Amino acid sequence: MPKMNVKKGDKVQVLSGKDKGKQGEVLRAMPAEGKVIVEGVAIVKKAVKPNGVNQQGGIVSQEAAIDASNVMLICPKCGKPTRVGHDWDENGKKVRVCKKCGAKF
Repeated sequence: MPKMNVKKGDKVQVLSGKDKGKQGEVLRAMPAEGKVIVEGVAIVKKAVKPNGVNQQGGIVSQEAAIDASNVMLICPKCGKPTRVGHDWDENGKKVRVCKKCGAKF
């Protein structure tokens, strides 16, 4: 199982593919598959049958999953895409660390 450095709610930048350079929030992380769904990235069209939620049915646009290795976390402090390190805080809890500015988050 691949190790993922991003979680739900993180802001990330896409590194490769048709949406290279776009930024968005992680809507869903799937560590077992090593994939993430990012808001506004990898939009695909899907045919949907009418049901209780969608009375009309038809073609809807939604985000598709992309590989977690194709996104890079954006540091909340410095606002730059960065690699992620790990450290321990004063309570003994494992935290992520920005490799550019050293901020813990």
